[in-house]
Amino acid sequence: MSQSNLSNLIWSVADLLRGDYKQSDYGKVILPFTVLRRLDCVLEATKEAVLKEHKAKDGKASDAILRRRAGQSFYNTSPMDMRKLLGDPDHIKKNLTSYMRDFSADVRDIFENFGFDVQIEKLAKSGLLYMVAEKFANFDLHPSKVSNADMGTVFEELIRKFAEDSNETAGEHFTPREVIRLLVNLLFVEDDDVLNTPGTVRTIYDPTAGTGGMLSVADDYLKTHNPNARLTMYGQELNPESYAMCKADMLIKGQDVNKIVLGNTLSDDAHEGESFDYMLSNPPFGVEWKKVEKEVRKEHETKGYAGRFGPGLPRVSDGSLLFLLHLVSKMRPLKDGGGRFGIVLNGSPLFTGGAGSGESEIRRHVLENDLVEAIIALPTDMFYNTGISTYVWILSNKKPKSRKGLVQLIDASSFWQKMRKSLGNKRRELSEEHIAEITKLFGSCAEAQLATVFDAEGKEVAREIVLQGSKSPKAPKDGKVKLAPLSRLFKTEEFGYRTITIERPLRDEAGKIVLATKGKLKGKKQPDSALRDTENVPLSEDVETYFKREVLPHAPDAWIDHEKTKVGYEIPFNRRFYVFEPPRALAEIDADLKQVTDRIVRMIGELSA
Repeated sequence: MSQSNLSNLIWSVADLLRGDYKQSDYGKVILPFTVLRRLDCVLEATKEAVLKEHKAKDGKASDAILRRRAGQSFYNTSPMDMRKLLGDPDHIKKNLTSYMRDFSADVRDIFENFGFDVQIEKLAKSGLLYMVAEKFANFDLHPSKVSNADMGTVFEELIRKFAEDSNETAGEHFTPREVIRLLVNLLFVEDDDVLNTPGTVRTIYDPTAGTGGMLSVADDYLKTHNPNARLTMYGQELNPESYAMCKADMLIKGQDVNKIVLGNTLSDDAHEGESFDYMLSNPPFGVEWKKVEKEVRKEHETKGYAGRFGPGLPRVSDGSLLFLLHLVSKMRPLKDGGGRFGIVLNGSPLFTGGAGSGESEIRRHVLENDLVEAIIALPTDMFYNTGISTYVWILSNKKPKSRKGLVQLIDASSFWQKMRKSLGNKRRELSEEHIAEITKLFGSCAEAQLATVFDAEGKEVAREIVLQGSKSPKAPKDGKVKLAPLSRLFKTEEFGYRTITIERPLRDEAGKIVLATKGKLKGKKQPDSALRDTENVPLSEDVETYFKREVLPHAPDAWIDHEKTKVGYEIPFNRRFYVFEPPRALAEIDADLKQVTDRIVRMIGELSA
C-alpha cells in the first residue's frame, strides 16, 4: 500500500469520531493511536524475550538490558498487546491504560504529552474506545510491511491532515513543508561538497521544534545526498502536544529522541553549553515574551555577552529577535568548523526600533560581526495563521570569501503559485521550481534582475532571471520587457546610520538668543526643546558634510549636540527594491479618456435613437 493510501486509511478512523469530536480534534485521537500501533508492531518480534527477562529479574531488570532484549531504544513490559486487548471488551479502558504505562520512559513521555489518558477516558464515555482500538489493531504497521522511512512519511502526512483540520491553530505547530525545503536547501547549499563526503556526521538544532518538520526535512535532504551521512538532531518545544508529535515522529523513524526536550527555550535553555553545525527555526511571529521577561532580563544583565542576550533586548511585545540571538549563541565556533542557521521572521525585526534601541543593537551586532549572509522575502499568504510578509534570514560565522562584508537581499515575493484549496490564511505555495530558482540565486551570490516579457496587448508571456552581466530577453513585436531587481548585494555598513540631534537656540520675545545661566551649558546658547529635531546620517557619509548640506541652508542658527549621537542599523528591504515608474504621458492619458468619452457618447446616442 502506498504511503498516501495508508495515511488515508488511518485517517478514516475519523468516521467513527464524527459527532463526538470536533473535526479539529480528530488528530488528538488518531496520532497517539498510530504511534501506539506502530510501536506495538515493532516490538512484537522481541516481546517474549523482554517479558522473559523482566520476569527473571522480578520486574527489576535494568533499562539498558530491556532495550537490548527489545532490539530497540524502547520496550514494553506488559503481557498485553493491541490484539490481546480486544479479547476483553469489558475492561478495554483499564487494560489499555495499563499497557500504555508499561512502556519505557521515553514512550510514556510521548503519551503523557499527547494527553492520551484524557482521550481514552473520553472515548470510553462515548462508547467508542473498543471500536477505535479495534480499527487500529487491524492496521498492519509491522516494519516488514512499512519501513521506518515510510512510516515517518505516513505520520507526517497525518500531522499535516491534523494541521489542515485545525486551521486556526495550525501555524502554531506546523510550518508549510515547501518553506522548510527552501530553508534546508539554503542551509546546506554552500556545504554540498562536505556533506557528500562518506562518513560525515553533523549536528542540527531547532529551538522551536514544533512537530519536528524542519529536523525531518533536513534529515531527508542529507540522506538523499549522502546515505552514509548522519545528522544528530537536537530540539526544544514549548507546546506539549507538538513536542509529543515531534518525539513520536523521530521515534517512529528509529532516531534518538533523548535530545528533544520539552520546555521554554528562552527561559530554560535545555541545551545550555552546546553548539551546532546547523540550526533552523520558525519562531512565533510577533508574540510577546512577558511571561519569561524576568529570566531573560536577568541573563542579559548578569551574563552580558557571556550569555545569549548580551547585544540587547527587543520590546516585550515581540520576542522574534530573542530567538535570533539564541541561535547566534549556539553557532559552532569557527575554529571547530563554524555554524550556519536559517530563521523565518516577519518584517518587524528588519526595521523596528530606532538607534540605540534593543532591536537596533541586535541588528548592529549581527551586521558588524558580518554574520548575515542573506535575507529572502517570501510571498504573502504562505502560512496557515497569517497572511503577512515573511522573511528567511541566513546567518553564518563561516562566510565564504565571496560573501565577506556583504549582505545579499533576494526579493522572492513574486515566486508563488496559487493553491488548489486554501488552508486558513495559506493561499499560496512555492513550487519545486521556485525553490530551485531561489536556491540558485542564493548560491550565485550575485546581483540579478527579473525580466518580465509582455506582448502587444500587455499580457505577460514569459519571465526570466537575468544575472548581472547577462543579456535580458528581447521584447516581442510591439511588446515590452520590464526589469525589476531580484537579488542585490550590499556592504554591511550600508545598513548603518548615525542619529544626530539638531538643536536650535531658545529666543526671548524680542527674538534675542537666550544664554543658559547654570549647569554645563552656563554662558552658552540654551537649546529650544520645541525646535529640537533629529536626522539620520548614513555611516558612509561625514556628519559635518551632511549637516552643512542638509541642515544649515534651512536653519543657519542650528548646531549638533554630539553627546546625543547614536549609531543605529536597519534593513529597509522594500526601499532597496523600489523602482520608480514615471507617470504616463499626458497625451497618452488624454487619448484614453477621449476613447472612453466617445464610447459613452455613442452608447447614449444608441439609447435615445
